[in-house]
Amino acid sequence: MNASWIKVIIAAGFEVLWVIGLKYAYDVWTWTGTIISILISFYLLIMSGRTLPVGTVYAVFVGLGTAGTVMSGIVFFGEPMKVSKIILIAILLAGVIGLKFVTKDHEVKGEHS
Repeated sequence: MNASWIKVIIAAGFEVLWVIGLKYAYDVWTWTGTIISILISFYLLIMSGRTLPVGTVYAVFVGLGTAGTVMSGIVFFGEPMKVSKIILIAILLAGVIGLKFVTKDHEVKGEHS
């Protein structure tokens, strides 16, 4: 796994933080943290999109962010855990992992990426 894929994974982690922040931010400090998370998330997403196929990067980013947000809701915020929800998240993650495996790790440069 190269550095660009690691950036995508970290960006997805920050996506989870800012999505949670959008719901629970209530003062200047929590909104500042949410905005910083948004900036870091999109910066890393843009940087990884420079060397990897943009469509794949975005799909992996959104898939991991969605799975992370749903799991965080279940673990930290008491949202109901349904078997159907877990199965669908597993299918989503299987698709994300599949996209990563079928995308070449060599870096793509220029406007053809």
